[in-house]
Amino acid sequence: MWYMPSGADPRELLLQRVVSFAADEGIAGKSLREIATGVGTSHRMLLYHFGSREGLMAAIVGVVEAQTRSAMTAMTARASTPRELMVGLWEQVASPETRPFVRLFFEVFGLAAQGVAGTEALLESLTSPWLEEGIAAATQLGHDLDARAIRLGVAVSRGLLLDLLAGADQRDVTASYELFIDIFERWAGSAGPAPAAEG
Repeated sequence: MWYMPSGADPRELLLQRVVSFAADEGIAGKSLREIATGVGTSHRMLLYHFGSREGLMAAIVGVVEAQTRSAMTAMTARASTPRELMVGLWEQVASPETRPFVRLFFEVFGLAAQGVAGTEALLESLTSPWLEEGIAAATQLGHDLDARAIRLGVAVSRGLLLDLLAGADQRDVTASYELFIDIFERWAGSAGPAPAAEG
């Protein structure tokens, strides 16, 4: 029997169970009933909390995106250079273990771009949280970067991940990402260091 801590949000607890199930078993092609059975609940409960299979998929993507940004924050605290951070983040998002969630991201994005009900939140949070946290990470590493630079990095990463899903050799895709880092470093160096904090 699933134990629910006192005061815990039932929706969030259920969502975490679904994310774990998706990581272990995959959800591509699985119906809402199959997912419900896999996490020990009913499809009615999933519908109650998420509205539809599409709504559930969008919620999963939201969780994974938030977890990836949290990982970036943790990496920033350990990194000594932007390159170290960028390489570490790429290794995580491009790993075979993460591939099912990358595939799900693009699947849900396609639905959201078509206006499918339940997926609207993905478009609303598609890039802006990455811009805010990316700027904060750059500042912590001593670089004064604006939203344009971070948006470019997000777009390049997503484009290369799409190339991986299409079957490109991971070594070739990673080499292209490393070239992007080289170009980015030269640009960032010419932009100058971040101003020293006052106080």
